[in-house]
Amino acid sequence: MSDAAVPARLAQVRWALLFGNFVIGCGVMCAVGTLNDLSHSLGVSVAVAGQLITISAAAVCFGAPLLASWVGGFDRRRLLALSLLWYAVGHAACALVDSMTALWILRALTVLAAAVFTPQAAAAIGVMAPPAQRGRSITLIFLGWSIASVLGMPLASYLGDTFGWRVAFGAIAGASLVGALWVHAAMPDGVRPAALSVSDWSRVLTHPVLMAMVLVTALSGAGQFTVLTYVAPYYKQHLGASVEQTSALFFWFGLFGVIGNALVSRYIDRLGAARTVALTLIAMLVGMLLWPLAHSFAAVAAVLVPWGLGCFASNSAQQARLGAAAPEYAPALLALNTSAIYLGQAAGSASGGWLIAHGGYAPLPNLGAVWLVAAIGLSFWVGRRVIVHARA
Repeated sequence: MSDAAVPARLAQVRWALLFGNFVIGCGVMCAVGTLNDLSHSLGVSVAVAGQLITISAAAVCFGAPLLASWVGGFDRRRLLALSLLWYAVGHAACALVDSMTALWILRALTVLAAAVFTPQAAAAIGVMAPPAQRGRSITLIFLGWSIASVLGMPLASYLGDTFGWRVAFGAIAGASLVGALWVHAAMPDGVRPAALSVSDWSRVLTHPVLMAMVLVTALSGAGQFTVLTYVAPYYKQHLGASVEQTSALFFWFGLFGVIGNALVSRYIDRLGAARTVALTLIAMLVGMLLWPLAHSFAAVAAVLVPWGLGCFASNSAQQARLGAAAPEYAPALLALNTSAIYLGQAAGSASGGWLIAHGGYAPLPNLGAVWLVAAIGLSFWVGRRVIVHARA
């Protein structure tokens, strides 16, 4: 490949991986958007249906580091394309089941593709991009998640409430197949980030600052998904929102998610990853603290602005922060960060479901705020430790 062709090829790969993350994000959030129809169709409560998110999140949480070790030497073109193909087949199978138990099992197996695709896509683009463009490239492909929140979650909500959750899952299967073909066409052969040894994993897992950095992601995810998992039934029961209004609120939230992620992609190299993470976490905390005041459609829309700005942008900034903290261990750190994202989802959705079963929706934002305060405090501690280490 000539030097002149490299930037064009890199751009093609970025777009393909961005679309892949878009599909992954749509699939992950599809259960959130279709929770109303899922609970009604399968004859279970909202709290029980919400555990579908908990179980699948736990599968990714534990699967990401284990699978990262296994796939370390794989060619990324084939690995990423096959993971999206698995996602397509899994969602198609999920759409055919008629019990929550069967759906739990199939869903857990299906989302293992997310455990592979997102961290390995970030590691691959980190290898392909020049050092000066590495942070921006990683945050750019993660923009697919933000776009999924704009288009995927409201579309899933609309399809689920209008045609049923099976149609929404079928749509994810079709999009995943397109993504698999695109990634296979765009990625070059021979992209293989350095495989990590057992001793490398041991160094990462026993490094207090790096693991604390990963834990920030888990805490922020728990804060978000304590509330986010159950917003669709909340809109319906407490605001009397129609299908169109619920989809509009999901779109509104996702729109500011894209804006926040775009701002992070543009300014992270100027502000620094640690400062960017802090700003996004604080924005989410503001939204969570204001949530109890949102008693109308317009008030909810206003509260969603700061939350949306920080939501997906925080994960993008965390990916870049970890990639820069220890580039030689990036595949492990990015896999662990993916685990942390889903660990946070599992903890948030599980604790939120317990609160709904015992006290209704009112306590949810209070617990979400506690998780986020813990994330902010730990993030500042990590930042100070990094500064002290740099000076030493």
